[in-house]
Amino acid sequence: MKKIFGLIIIVLFAYVFLSFLLVVPFGRKPGHVANYYLDTEPEKLGGKNVVTSVVLIYRGLDTLGEVTVLFLAALGVSALLTGMKRDRKKIRKPSLIVSAGTRYLFPMIVLFGSYIFVHGHLTPGGGFPGGVVIATAFLLGYVALEGIGENIKMFHITEGTAGLLYVITGILGIALAGTFLENFLPLGRFGSVFSAGIMPVLYVFIGLKVGTEMAGLLHSMKGGEHG
Repeated sequence: MKKIFGLIIIVLFAYVFLSFLLVVPFGRKPGHVANYYLDTEPEKLGGKNVVTSVVLIYRGLDTLGEVTVLFLAALGVSALLTGMKRDRKKIRKPSLIVSAGTRYLFPMIVLFGSYIFVHGHLTPGGGFPGGVVIATAFLLGYVALEGIGENIKMFHITEGTAGLLYVITGILGIALAGTFLENFLPLGRFGSVFSAGIMPVLYVFIGLKVGTEMAGLLHSMKGGEHG
């Protein structure tokens, strides 16, 4: 009886899910709101990546909320891991090939992650994926290198400073342009790195915050000191 009931629930869920998918206008001509963004974004915000403009400027408060949720999640995991003992003797040391390869890959991964969030207003990407890429470099370093990322206080300082600068930039938008996260810098030449006003600046802050936040979380999971 339970299996039949479960099967009925699955069928009903699938029916509702497919019904919603059929209503969504995938591949059809954009509506009024989408056309407004597509037509006015280059002139008003100057970002080549329209998705970035919508997420970072029009939905800037939502982005701030996402960063806050990530911070609370990292804080919760670190709190749960505090006091747990780990036997470092059981951790196998990496081979010479892995450790030597990591020394070359580490700066390249950090550079690639920085490229992603610096060019977030021009190409797909942005602060969140760029920050996660940087965190993977530290994950690789934790596995293969000794002593990397041990200065955890610098992670916390960078993380807090980046988040504070994001909020300050939003407040400056209110003071200088009348709206939170409203652009108050020159738009520059469309399609260049130094364009789109405050968008590349915000993505640098987000990338640094997410990168240090995730790297600090991985440091806690590795069994490093909290502080």
